[in-house]
Amino acid sequence: MFNDFIFPDVLLYILDMIGIMACAIAGTLLAQHKSFDVAGCILVAMVNAIGGGTLRDMALDRHPLFWMTDLNYLIVITVTSLVLQIFVHLYDKIDNALKLFDAIGLAAFSVIGFNVALGQDMLPVIAIMMGVWTAIIGGLLRDIICNEIPLLLRREIYITASVAGSVTYLLLEHWGMPARLNEFIMLGVIFAVRMLALRFDWHLPSIRLVG
Repeated sequence: MFNDFIFPDVLLYILDMIGIMACAIAGTLLAQHKSFDVAGCILVAMVNAIGGGTLRDMALDRHPLFWMTDLNYLIVITVTSLVLQIFVHLYDKIDNALKLFDAIGLAAFSVIGFNVALGQDMLPVIAIMMGVWTAIIGGLLRDIICNEIPLLLRREIYITASVAGSVTYLLLEHWGMPARLNEFIMLGVIFAVRMLALRFDWHLPSIRLVG
């Protein structure tokens, strides 16, 4: 019944746009913090928002790339970045704001990438990987451009959150959970794991040989 209530394509498109806006905000915030000009902020926002999806589509041989056939992506990124630059002063707590919007983008893009791969009849492990790629590559490129140590290289619970959401989806699917509801659960799991890790300072352990 839940599947009948929400059109799959519409739901995925909405999730995609949520992720696009969240990543555009995160990219613009960091670029502003680094004193980039207007064009620089928009560039960083675009790299953050569409970088992961671009690599995913190239890996899956999906052409033309998604943002080349739908200009709404570029329009939303540009408008979001401009509005943020014009009307919003730099947050005092840039790190907290960046991590919040990054978590939203992580959750939304993980769901998108995972579902795109499943739609291409990829194996579950490849679908999980595509969810991770879609979610993290844009942020990785953003941090490199802004001369920051990428979040995913700081012992953060980041990739782990994406994987946890994907595994939850596969388990619930095995138990008969409707796909659309399952996507919302996956979204919630990823966002919750990421935010809880930030709240309680969870980190992955380092592996060292004992001499």
